Amino acid sequence: MSQPPPSGPPDPDRPPSPWEPPAGHDPSSYEPPAEPPSAPEPPPYGPPGYGPPGHEQPAYGQPSYEQPGEPPHAPQWGHQPPYTPQVPYGQYGPPSGPRPGGTNVLAILSLVFAFVFSPAGIILGHLAKRQIRTTGEEGDQLATWGLILGYVFTGLGVLACCGWIALVVVAGNSSPNY
Repeated sequence: MSQPPPSGPPDPDRPPSPWEPPAGHDPSSYEPPAEPPSAPEPPPYGPPGYGPPGHEQPAYGQPSYEQPGEPPHAPQWGHQPPYTPQVPYGQYGPPSGPRPGGTNVLAILSLVFAFVFSPAGIILGHLAKRQIRTTGEEGDQLATWGLILGYVFTGLGVLACCGWIALVVVAGNSSPNY
């Protein structure tokens, strides 16, 4: 089943076959590759800081045989610390607990809108209070102050409108008749 060697000049467009000897090569002059020089024997002890014999870290790329939960060996110069194992993934969806350090956004907006447009501050304050009760987020005092200031400024706005209307009515009735 072996193929006869190709006759004629080699095709310059065809890559050389790995099974054919290179052109102009004499098979009788084959020399086996030289063996690489052997590595020097390591000293019976490690460099300073490696610890007592028998407690050396594995070579680079080798698995570490430490027990989980056990503190790793002392870090050594030139070695990468071992990786911590990856935690398995949980279920998809929103986080079940409160975010650490998270303040409810509606509570912040409630306080801001209490000064800008107080009826919106009241609505946002009530929505923020409901969300804080269900999620456990921070910002309850912000929502409370947003509600208080929203009600105060809305009340002052209503009193100002009523006073302006009363002033127009009184000024219209007290005009002199000619």
